[in-house]
Order: sequence, then C-alpha cells, then structure tokens
Amino acid sequence: MNSDTRMLGRSGIEVSALGLGCLAIGGVWHEGDQPLGWGQVDDDESIRAVRRGLELGVTLFDTADVYGTGHSERILARALAGHRDEVVIATKWGYTYDEATRQATGPDPSPEYLRRAVAASLRRLDTDRIDLYQLHLGDLAIDQAAELLGTLEELVTEGRIRSYGWSTDLPDRAEAWAISGTHCTAVQHSFSVLQDAPEVLAVCERYDLASVNRGPLAMGLLSGKFTESSTLAADDVRGIAPMWLDWFRDGRPAPEFLARVAAVREALTADGRTLAQGALGWLWARSARTLPIPGFRTVAQVEENVGALAHGPLQPDQLAEVDTLLAKL
Repeated sequence: MNSDTRMLGRSGIEVSALGLGCLAIGGVWHEGDQPLGWGQVDDDESIRAVRRGLELGVTLFDTADVYGTGHSERILARALAGHRDEVVIATKWGYTYDEATRQATGPDPSPEYLRRAVAASLRRLDTDRIDLYQLHLGDLAIDQAAELLGTLEELVTEGRIRSYGWSTDLPDRAEAWAISGTHCTAVQHSFSVLQDAPEVLAVCERYDLASVNRGPLAMGLLSGKFTESSTLAADDVRGIAPMWLDWFRDGRPAPEFLARVAAVREALTADGRTLAQGALGWLWARSARTLPIPGFRTVAQVEENVGALAHGPLQPDQLAEVDTLLAKL
C-alpha cells in the first residue's frame, strides 16, 4: 500500500485514502418541512464528478438509501457503470422513505426491514453486493442493534454484503459492534479539524476498525468560501439546520466555527495546500485508520479534494501547531 491507499478496517479490503460522500448528489428531499438535501443538483454534473474521482484514483464511494430517497444510489450506479469491480461501495440503511414524495418517513430498526432495505439498495445500485453496509441509526439502543447482527452475518454468508459498520458518533455503540460483530469493520462518525472525535477514534484504533469521517470539511465550512455574511438557501439542509447540524445556524455559518476556521487557516495552508486539502491532511495525520469522505456537487470540488492526496498527511510538527492553535480557543 502507498500513501494514497488505506485498509478498510479489518476487512482486508484496500481503498483510496480519500472517499467521496454522496449525500449532496441526492438532490432535494425532506422530512416534513425540514430540508435534508443540499438543494437542486445537476445529475449530469454529479455523474461527471464521480467519474472524475474514479479517473483520479478514488475507489471508495459512500452513500445511503435515504439520500434523495434513493436518488443518490441511482446516480452513483449510473456513474460507476462498467467500473463495479474497481470500486468499493458503502451505503446505509435504517430510515424509511417515500421515493415518490421524496420524504423521509422515520426509522425502522427491525431485522425484517434490514432484509428489505438491502434488496432495494442492491437494485438501485445495480450490483450484486455492497462492500460496506452501515446502520444509519446513530443512537439506536445497543440491545436493539445487537438483534441485527445475526441478519448481517447471514447477508455476508449469502454474498450480498462483504462487511458492515455503524454510522454513529457514540463510542459505546461503536465498541459494542466492534466486539460482537465478526464482519464489523468500520465506524462512520463526524470528525474534522473543527470537531475532534478522540473517543470514537480510540475505539477504531483498539479494534482495527476504519474511521470513516463524515463531514470532514464541516459541510463546506472548511472550503474557506463562507464568511459571517454568507447565507444558505431554504432548500439546503444548512439553510434551515436541524438540531444535529452544528456548523450552521439560522441560515448562516455559526460564528464560533468561523472563528476556529480563522484560527487554523494559516497553519493548514502554509505548505501550499488549500484550506480543504489541509483539513483532509489533518485527518490523515491523526490516525492510519481515517478515511475522510468529503461531499461534492461539481467536478471542480472533486478535483480539489482529491488533490489533497498529493500532499498526504500533515507533518507531525504541523499537526502539533494546529492542535496548539485550537487549544487556545
């Protein structure tokens, strides 16, 4: 393996050190009146962007069945047509949805729904297997989640999935599956230079799990393009931010996080990286298990993010400098 690739936890699957997160390409979808997408998207541009990532060496693509209520999976399938054996596809289940109305309709943690969900995702993704299948219910009770492990292991045996993981920010949830799940290989969690996650990362280190980093650019805040006067559209999840979204508030970037961006900008860009590339380099420097999956809507965004691979992880002295700057806040 070179610095452009990493292992997907204990699965034995090698992936690019950078993945692409496919939430934004799902387009517009809602839960009631709450927008959950990133506004309108151009499907043709989404497909060009995925294929550009593939050309540049990206092999890990992360989506979820509920993103765009199936639309993200369908677009990803179109983009990866003819390249299935070159890529690693990760998707998630746990939330129900209505494709016709583009509405999320609540959680279903049952083993029966898991079976239905995997069949539907395989159909939309136009594939016979999912490489990493992730539980999307981050705060599900540990005993309820344990009831899913038998079905997940059956799906591995059947060849429908190769491995599984939990998308959760709670270290006790991550550890429960790390211990009990034979083919559990990853935890997907919120992690960025603006929001550290040492406890979940420690679980990944202890049990040889991949740390799949959701929000590695803080939903665009670490692109450097936002100021205190920036506003987000009402059909964008960041415009009417739900409770779990910390980086934006009342349709604007949250001031405390803009302050953190300002504090680390110079340190992250000192060696010629863009701010986004520096933020990705910080994650790689934190651990050999991190796999950031920045979102995208355009070819240009993919090109900039994948450009971080050429720089690699921050050097130890750079990492220490960033940590010192953040500690002062």
